[in-house]
Amino acid sequence: MKQYTILVGAGVGIICIMAIIFGLDLLKLSLSTQEYDIFVDPIIDKQNLFITGRVSIQNTGSQPLTNIHVNFGAGDTLDIGTLKSGQKIIISPPPENPMEFVMIEADNDIFVNKAYRELPKMVGMMGS
Repeated sequence: MKQYTILVGAGVGIICIMAIIFGLDLLKLSLSTQEYDIFVDPIIDKQNLFITGRVSIQNTGSQPLTNIHVNFGAGDTLDIGTLKSGQKIIISPPPENPMEFVMIEADNDIFVNKAYRELPKMVGMMGS
């Protein structure tokens, strides 16, 4: 009986150690590792009758981003102001914008320049 208890105790100890190791790995994914960081995802959706665009902007840093300035190209700009840590917004470019690229600038040397990407069309969906 004593050997059985030692074997069960060792098994439970190993499971606890594995849970701690995997838990710490997952914790790294959810915590910000940089003070100032931004995620930008510009998407263009071409339908048969119209074209729409949207830009997702998220503060992935641990500190607020200030003085955020969005340049949609063709002279179209937008001042957002401040995004708190973890905050996400979705904005659309003005009508008649060619939707080729978007540039995001903010304080603390944040600069992102991305081209719009088109989502794959799925059978049965609008515009496919």
